[in-house]
Amino acid sequence: MSDSCRIDKYLWSIRAFKTRSEATDACNGNKVQIDGVNAKPSKPVKIGDVITVRKGTVTYTYKVLQLAVNRMGASLVPEFAENETPESELAKLHAPAQTIQFRRERGTGRPTKKERREIDALMESLED
Repeated sequence: MSDSCRIDKYLWSIRAFKTRSEATDACNGNKVQIDGVNAKPSKPVKIGDVITVRKGTVTYTYKVLQLAVNRMGASLVPEFAENETPESELAKLHAPAQTIQFRRERGTGRPTKKERREIDALMESLED
């Protein structure tokens, strides 16, 4: 086996993402870092690297123990990557979702295109 493999393939193989294309999109969207540096999908990962992955509001941290190129069962993942995600980040998964209610006057109809864009921008800012 070689001494490095692609970051997108590695993240897919350790089950950080459901599909390889999701891993590639995350890399292209600057949501994946290797040792604090943004990683493109083809960036090689080596044993000992620390990978941070931002998914939604949670930032996961993994340390590479072994290289993997094929997807594996969940029980094998701890042999290949050590999950170093802090408890404070994992707690965000269980935090109650912030609910936003939009009140419109009765009979005003559907939102205009401009109002819809404002609503979408607000919802997107809450997801990031």
